[in-house]
Amino acid sequence: MVFKCQEDSFLREFTTKVIQCDKSDGGYAVIFEDTILFPEGGGQPYDHGLVGDRKVKSIVRKGAQAIHYFEGDEETAPFKVGDEVVQRLDWDRRFDHMQQHSGQHLITAIFDRELKYNTKSWWLGSESSYIDLDAKDVSVEQLVLVEKICNQLIVDCTPVGVKVYEADDPALKSDVTRATRGLPEDVTGPLRVVTIEGVESNMCCGTHVRNLAQLQTIKLLSVEKAKNKCLVHFLVGGRVLRKLTECYEREVQFNGLLNGGASSHVDLVRKLQSTVRSTQRVAKKLSTELATLEAEKLNQQPVAPKYFTHHRCDGPESDFINTFLRMVKLPDCFLFLTNAETDNSGKGQLVLQGKAEDIAALGPEMCTILEGKGNGKGTRFNAKVNKLKNLPLCEKLIHDRFASNEIVVEK
Repeated sequence: MVFKCQEDSFLREFTTKVIQCDKSDGGYAVIFEDTILFPEGGGQPYDHGLVGDRKVKSIVRKGAQAIHYFEGDEETAPFKVGDEVVQRLDWDRRFDHMQQHSGQHLITAIFDRELKYNTKSWWLGSESSYIDLDAKDVSVEQLVLVEKICNQLIVDCTPVGVKVYEADDPALKSDVTRATRGLPEDVTGPLRVVTIEGVESNMCCGTHVRNLAQLQTIKLLSVEKAKNKCLVHFLVGGRVLRKLTECYEREVQFNGLLNGGASSHVDLVRKLQSTVRSTQRVAKKLSTELATLEAEKLNQQPVAPKYFTHHRCDGPESDFINTFLRMVKLPDCFLFLTNAETDNSGKGQLVLQGKAEDIAALGPEMCTILEGKGNGKGTRFNAKVNKLKNLPLCEKLIHDRFASNEIVVEK
């Protein structure tokens, strides 16, 4: 069966009759005499829309029927057999899908014609789409060539036509220049052939534009190589304009942040990266020196302390803590160290070091108090924590356990 949505892709409102309405999981499954709401198929998602005042949850094709699913747990069905209802299409979503689908046909045909690269499958995503080419790689020059040819055909207002044939019609053999790949086994009745004039004809159940001019433009974005895959990502029509708007708005933000125009962004970012790397090297050196100094001061205490706490707020980097623990020479001293994120979120890291019995007694409990997740074995306990404002509670635990020779350093 060819549905009304396939006969006239531009129809936005349609009156039809209910021929079946059955209870289904969490709602109702409804079949109409005809439909302008496209059921998922051919790589194209199902349409969104309303029937009366009811929102369609999903639409699937089973054989020659399009089944529309509606949410609802009420005992009374939303429709009765014979009811005359009005279907209203979410046109913006439909037209976007038409642009992407017709654009995919065009891109696929030009890759096939110009480079002999066959399209194995395609994906229509919510942000961008891609075709899976039967090729090991696609060069930048090849992308430019295909994109240029596609956009010239758009400029030329190349017509797009749809014809319907019976399955045994001999015209199919002459009209279809690109063989259909894997028609579903339950496909019955007439077959649709979508033709881009002078470019290709191809069997397809999806919705399409009437003229390539309605695609507006095509932009090939990138090539993603994976195991046995070569994915060419693309945008068509309105998605190109939305992407351009996003890029321009981001460019304006960078103008302010970098204090320079778009043409200088790359150089300014490189200079900024160089400055950051230099600053990080200096900060790491200073952190290491400070950790060494703090450890030496602790080692030189006339009476070895039973515990020592040290809390920092300079980010999650562990240079200070690692150096400090490496330099301390007091194996019986319980060490409680934290390093907090700089955003005052209370997140950070916790490190405990000491006798195994002290670690076992204090580590898990302190981790709970600080809402963290960690583990310890023997004389060491590490954790990522989320509530460092509870540090005083942890210090009280330590004080209560050792109750003498307290040394606390607050940073």
